Amino acid sequence: MTPPHFPSRSARRTATAAMALVCGLVLSACGSSASSSSSDSGSSSSDGSAAKSGTTVTDATGAEVKVPAAPKRVVALSEMDLDSALALGVKPVGLAAGRGQKGAPGYLSAQAQGIPVVGAVTGPDIEKVMRTKPDVILAGQLADEQVLAQLKKIAPTVVTIGNGKNWKSSLQLTGKALGKADEATKLLTDYDTRAAALKKDLGPKAGGTVSVARYSAKGTAVMQQGVFISDVLKDLGFKRPGIQNEQGKGHSTPISDENLKEIDGDWLFIGTLSSAGPDAGLLDQLTKKPAYQQLKAVGDGQATVIDGSKWTSLGGAEAAVSVLDDIRKAMVK
Repeated sequence: MTPPHFPSRSARRTATAAMALVCGLVLSACGSSASSSSSDSGSSSSDGSAAKSGTTVTDATGAEVKVPAAPKRVVALSEMDLDSALALGVKPVGLAAGRGQKGAPGYLSAQAQGIPVVGAVTGPDIEKVMRTKPDVILAGQLADEQVLAQLKKIAPTVVTIGNGKNWKSSLQLTGKALGKADEATKLLTDYDTRAAALKKDLGPKAGGTVSVARYSAKGTAVMQQGVFISDVLKDLGFKRPGIQNEQGKGHSTPISDENLKEIDGDWLFIGTLSSAGPDAGLLDQLTKKPAYQQLKAVGDGQATVIDGSKWTSLGGAEAAVSVLDDIRKAMVK
C-alpha cells in the first residue's frame, strides 16, 4: 500500500520561511490586510486585493472560496487538476509534476509544454507558486493545513478532490472555479456517450474481469476501488478480480509475485510510470517471469501494455476518454 504523501519537515520550514516573502509581495500589509482579506473570502488575489467580482464555490472540504469570474492565471497542484484545466481549455501557469514524472504526466506532456513545475505529488514549493502570480490555485487533494494557509495568502485556493477521488465531481468543481461549468457538463456528457458506445461494442466482453497493474523495480502494484481507473472500468461494466474489488487505502497496492494469481482475470492492462510513455518491451520482460506465465490473460494473449501515467495516476476527462480509446483498441475487434 502506498501511503499518502505530505510535505517533509524541511518543506514545511521552507513554507514557513516563505511566509514573510508572501506577505511582502502579496499583501499591502501583513497585519490588517491579511485579516481583512481572510474575513472576505479566505484568500487574496495575486495583486493583494480580494477579488471584487466573481463567484463563490464550495470546495471539496466544504470551504467557501471566492474566485474571479474568469481566472486567467491558474496553478494546478495535482495531475487531476492539470487534466481538468486543459480539458476545459485553460492552460495553467504552473503545475505539480506527475507521479513518477519530472513534469506533466506523459499523456499531457504535449499540451502542458512550457508550463513551469511548481511542486510535486509530495507538495508545492510555495515560492515557486508565488512567482507565477496566480489568480486561482487548484489544490487537488492537499490536506496540509499549514501549506493551504500559505497558498491562500497568494490567491483563492480550491481543494478540488474529495475523499472519494471522483474525477467527475472534481471536473464539475473545477469547471465552476474556472468559470467553465457548461464546458465541464459537456465533457461529462461526451464521455458518457463514448463509454456507452464502447460498452455496446464490447458485447459480452463488457462483463469480463479486468486487472490493472503498474510495474516498477519494486515489483507489481494493483489499482483497487476508489481511484480513477477503477471508476472508468466500472462505467463499462467490467468486474475486477481479487483485492481489486475492495476499497484501497492508498493510491495503489503492492502485490507479491507469490500472490499474483489473486489478480488473474480475462484481461490484464499493465504499465510503468516511464516518462517516455508505454514500454514496448515490458510485456516480454514480464512473460519471462514464472508468476506472470501463470496468468490466464498472459496465456490467452490478452495482456496489454498501457501508459501508467494515464491509467494508474489521478486522471481526469482527458485521461478517461483516452483510456476508452485504449480499451477499444485492445478489446474490440
